[in-house]
Amino acid sequence: MVITSTPLRISFFGGGTDYPVWYREHGGAVLATAINKCCYITSRRLPPFFEYHSRISYSKVENVRRNDAIEHPSVRACLQLLGISEGVEIHHVADLPARTGLGTSSAFTVGLLLGLYALQDKMRSKQDLAVDAIRVERDLLQEAVGAQDQVSAAYGGFNRVNFHSDDSIEVKRVVTNASRMAELEQHLALYLPALPGLRRKSLRNRLG
Repeated sequence: MVITSTPLRISFFGGGTDYPVWYREHGGAVLATAINKCCYITSRRLPPFFEYHSRISYSKVENVRRNDAIEHPSVRACLQLLGISEGVEIHHVADLPARTGLGTSSAFTVGLLLGLYALQDKMRSKQDLAVDAIRVERDLLQEAVGAQDQVSAAYGGFNRVNFHSDDSIEVKRVVTNASRMAELEQHLALYLPALPGLRRKSLRNRLG
């Protein structure tokens, strides 16, 4: 069994410039940081002793007889990208719910890809993992998404991310001393939106 922990992110500047329609003409740059709220995914090969072929557990539970019958779009696409047809069992839990604007979907995709690669005894660099997640969301799922969420989830930390017109991505870590980072944290507050079943509240987060 493989367990992955993938951070969510907050973005300070540059949102929107990470979309290809913009950066392929003008270039783009985003200042963003991972935070201490994560999504957690467990992945394993499913032994052939069950009535179903694969089991996927998130806000619902899917027991399917073949992987292309999985309803969860990101799970289905990640398995397709890696060419995995064998039975798997995948469980997802997170510190925060979806639709909070913190890159939860991309954190899920990055974490799942990392876990599935590990099941195949393969390692991917942070850059390759981010590019794979972008491919899943843009090409396989045909979603109109940017690229900053996948990069923040794959790299972690506090970064300036540059997006170039040739589709290359450059990640530059923001280097500062611990006291300066602590001062920034003390002047930040994150307020979650009033989602159904979730009270609006402030969270204290650690950056990077």
